[in-house]
Amino acid sequence: MSISSIGAQSALIMQQLTQMRAQFDDLQRQLGTGQKSATYAGLGINRGVTVSLNAQLSAIGGYDNTIDNVMARINLMNTALGNMIDITSTVKSAMVQANGVSNGSGAMVAQQTAQSSLDQLLALLNAQAGDRYLFSGRATDKPAVETLDHILNGDGTQAGLKQLIAERNQADMGSDGLGRLNIGALGANGVQVAEQATSFGFKLGSITSTITGATVSGPTGAPASMSIDFSSATPNPGDTVTLRLNLPDGTSENLTLTATTDSPPGANQFTIGGTPGQTATNFQTALTTAIGKLGASSLTAASAIAASSDFFNADANNPPQRVGGSPPFYAATGTVPGTTSNTVIWYTGETGTDPARSTATAKIDPSLSVSYGARGNEDAIRNLVQNVATLAAVTISPTDPNGVALSSALDQRLTNNLGQPGTQTIADIETDLASAQTSLQAAKDRHQQASSTLSDFLQQINGVSNEDVGAQLLTLQTRMQASMQVTSMLTQLSLVNFIK
Repeated sequence: MSISSIGAQSALIMQQLTQMRAQFDDLQRQLGTGQKSATYAGLGINRGVTVSLNAQLSAIGGYDNTIDNVMARINLMNTALGNMIDITSTVKSAMVQANGVSNGSGAMVAQQTAQSSLDQLLALLNAQAGDRYLFSGRATDKPAVETLDHILNGDGTQAGLKQLIAERNQADMGSDGLGRLNIGALGANGVQVAEQATSFGFKLGSITSTITGATVSGPTGAPASMSIDFSSATPNPGDTVTLRLNLPDGTSENLTLTATTDSPPGANQFTIGGTPGQTATNFQTALTTAIGKLGASSLTAASAIAASSDFFNADANNPPQRVGGSPPFYAATGTVPGTTSNTVIWYTGETGTDPARSTATAKIDPSLSVSYGARGNEDAIRNLVQNVATLAAVTISPTDPNGVALSSALDQRLTNNLGQPGTQTIADIETDLASAQTSLQAAKDRHQQASSTLSDFLQQINGVSNEDVGAQLLTLQTRMQASMQVTSMLTQLSLVNFIK
């Protein structure tokens, strides 16, 4: 009688145990991860769909990361813009308070407020998100604006705003302080006012009179002149002569002189003389005094506005216009282009003619991009910087007899410039960025819905039921225990035990 070998059967049982152990480990992995397979190959015919779904989810995640970054940048920009609006209110309030003070001390306080506000404003324009400057256009690695000191005081051989204002003031005022006007007698009974051959100073607008018999003419000629003749005049107290004078910043002032019998006359008055010649002489004296005061106030303010406008409307490609000639500039006749080597360029970011918002774009969806860029020299921002800097740059002494009038003339112009209708405002920039934020949030909401749908679909393909896996684990565990018991018994089987 022969006995068959049990070696082959034992090997088969061991192989089955190994397979069950591997299956047991895989079920444990499924129970721990909730995923049917750790590899795409284990998904069979669904592996292609799974790859596609994961790619879509990854793309959505990338878009969402972009949205989060752009949202953070826009939030910082909106914070800066909101602070700029606050600065506008602060400076306007300081100018109102300055006009309520009867001496130049109010102007000094307003100037100090302007200097601190300008410092804050420039810091806001140089705001960064990470290593990205937010108001430099496409030049995100460069600060948007120069420092306060360089803008106001210059940098070495480069002139700053204060120097340009001083040069322009000399050119506009002239050596005699009459705004480049020549005032003199016209015959025995007349007075003539004539422009000098220059683009600076007062420009004659018109002359009118309520004096019976007085003859007014002009302005005519080049340079222009206008006159009044008292030869047939019979002035009465209260009669007036009004000159309209045009100023360098595009504004105009009406200068009215009133006839009086008082001697000496009051401010902006002229004494009626015993003869037409005496009246003309008195009128000329009063006109010269009034023109001098108007030059020290309204013309000085308008001159500062004009110089500031040249300074801040310039960039590296178009440096500001400078007063031509050599200092002192009392006899200057026109302007010449400045250069980047002799004039500070206040805006150091990227310049361009395209919309500022287009300087930064982000793709937030396969078919959608948003624009959220900004330049520090946009009209609304430049206008704010220009007017605050002008207030900071014009020094008004408390002892200046024309200080209050100068402060009032300057503040009036700056206040008007800070609220010009029909021009871009800081709020307009905020509105543009708010529109971008709306698009960003809408895209993120769509991504959340799409991500949820795709994740559910992916779960149906690759996911498992914990209950089913648990049941399979228990079943497999029972089978493994039974198989191991049988295997243990077989390992103890011998020929003697078999015969028994």
